[in-house]
Amino acid sequence: MSRIQLLSPRLANQIAAGEVVERPANIVKELVENALDAGATRIEIDAEQGGVKLLRIRDDGHGIAQDDLPLALSRHATSKITTLDDLEAVASLGFRGEALASISSVTRLTLTSHAHDSDEAWAVEAEGRDMATRISPAAHPVGTTVEVRDLFFNTPARRKFLRTEKTEFSHLEETVKRLALSRYDVALTLRHNGRTIHQLRPAERGIEKEKRVASLLSAEFIDSSVHIDAEAAGLQLQGWVGLPTFSRSQADMQYFFVNGRVVRDKLVVHAIKQAYRDVLYHGRQPAFVLYLWLDPKLVDVNVHPTKHEVRFRDGRLVHDFLFRTLHQALGSVRPQDTVASAPAYALNAAAEPVSGVAAGEFQQQERLNWQVPVSNLQDLNRPAYQPAYAPAFNTAPAASAVAGQLDTLRQMNQPLSAAMPAGDADMPPLGFAIAQLHGIYILSQNAQGMVIVDMHAAHERITYERLKQAVDEQGVASQPLLVPVTLAVSEREADTAEQFAAEFLQLGVELARMGPENIVVRRIPVLLQQAEVPQLITDMLGDLLEHGTSDRILAHRNELLATMACHGSVRANRRLSIPEMNALLRDMEATERSGQCNHGRPTWTQLSMAELDKLFLRGR
Repeated sequence: MSRIQLLSPRLANQIAAGEVVERPANIVKELVENALDAGATRIEIDAEQGGVKLLRIRDDGHGIAQDDLPLALSRHATSKITTLDDLEAVASLGFRGEALASISSVTRLTLTSHAHDSDEAWAVEAEGRDMATRISPAAHPVGTTVEVRDLFFNTPARRKFLRTEKTEFSHLEETVKRLALSRYDVALTLRHNGRTIHQLRPAERGIEKEKRVASLLSAEFIDSSVHIDAEAAGLQLQGWVGLPTFSRSQADMQYFFVNGRVVRDKLVVHAIKQAYRDVLYHGRQPAFVLYLWLDPKLVDVNVHPTKHEVRFRDGRLVHDFLFRTLHQALGSVRPQDTVASAPAYALNAAAEPVSGVAAGEFQQQERLNWQVPVSNLQDLNRPAYQPAYAPAFNTAPAASAVAGQLDTLRQMNQPLSAAMPAGDADMPPLGFAIAQLHGIYILSQNAQGMVIVDMHAAHERITYERLKQAVDEQGVASQPLLVPVTLAVSEREADTAEQFAAEFLQLGVELARMGPENIVVRRIPVLLQQAEVPQLITDMLGDLLEHGTSDRILAHRNELLATMACHGSVRANRRLSIPEMNALLRDMEATERSGQCNHGRPTWTQLSMAELDKLFLRGR
């Protein structure tokens, strides 16, 4: 082997560029973040050939002084942190001081800037070939323009990995979307090959912010989302979460920001997935735009060169806060929260095409606007590991209630005319039943038009929620194992089992550490007596190690209750009287998550009078 030697500045920067610059989209992210940190209120982005040939980013920020221009292109040069204390509470987007040096090492870069406290503008040029900089006077308003040409001109092997112009620009546009969603107060323009793609004005008020989201994502998302505004334990969550009816085939409409920085975090994804678990159709992905705010000292953003990942100091608290907030918001939606007419700001932005059972069945509910504010959460000091619903075993009262529910309905033999209101003002959200179709669907008339209800799916959700409530109210019932189960685990897993022994006991699981890498399970919840105990415990320990929380027992319990609810619900081809159908509609209006059955399928859909008129060409 050759002797150890220092790398040349050029080679060191090109290696760093491999971490920061993969495609034009990465350059846009770094340069726009620098503009935002410079206090810009207007940013213009021009791209040619997907950004490979040219990228030009212009801002009206405070600019860079003449003497600082050469230093700006040096590696590890930054104005944003000076001490370790600054690094532990980073409030800026870019702070490593590597971006400009890395970009200039693989492109032909020109940076022109006019500092706000100077009368002159200056330009600095650098090419990756020799990294030497040249400074010259220039004409430029206050602010900065960075022009980047010929990406990877000096590293042709890396240039071969770039995709087509269309693909590269789609990545670039997605990056711009994230940046535009992170700062509503900044005007932003994106042009490609001379054509304007996005021209966004500053958005200060709530309605203006919703317009920006609608233009970047789709009007359907805003119309089919729940507004979130919750605060507890020093954490604040704002934004929008799509209703389960507005689901996607892929995770292409998921934006999460921590203190204004877009991140992709496994803990966050896990918490959101848990909140949607009971209501999302299998294989579908939720849509959301969410903003988490917390003390910068409680989150480490210096985890990855691209700063896409973060590390929370108290991950359990963050996970629990996110789950509880979203779970409460989705559960609070009722049919009576709907708004028949679309907002005036709705734009003609196309949503994902929907078709088939997994998607098309949701499209009528998607048009409704459900705006449910989330109040401050209570009892957040409860351990994050403890589920919101305390698990229990004895379901006899709930089971008997389910068995007797239809008998109660049959006794309600009042004529429909006695219940019908005089006008639409007194009409319930799901209206009044008028007929049953093929023993499967309930046809109901409401103020907007006609509602069609899948009676089995709707009753299944109602029964399921009542079973959960009944079980929750009775506490955890557990039983000792005839033969305690001894598990061989890693030392970290054994430490975790010992640390969370009290939380396990609250969930009906009694375990103890028997050695450095052994634990023994002595009791389990009665509801889970048929479960695979070793797999359940090891999965829970894995969740605790990764997320600081686990809901495996609650998930298993709910699966059993969902099965019971399915078998205890009114079946297809069961003839119901008009009062029975109306009673079911009223129960839907009072039940959490009644828009979806236990498997995530929709329970009802709305056809407005305008849609019905269109079917029959009325008014033409």
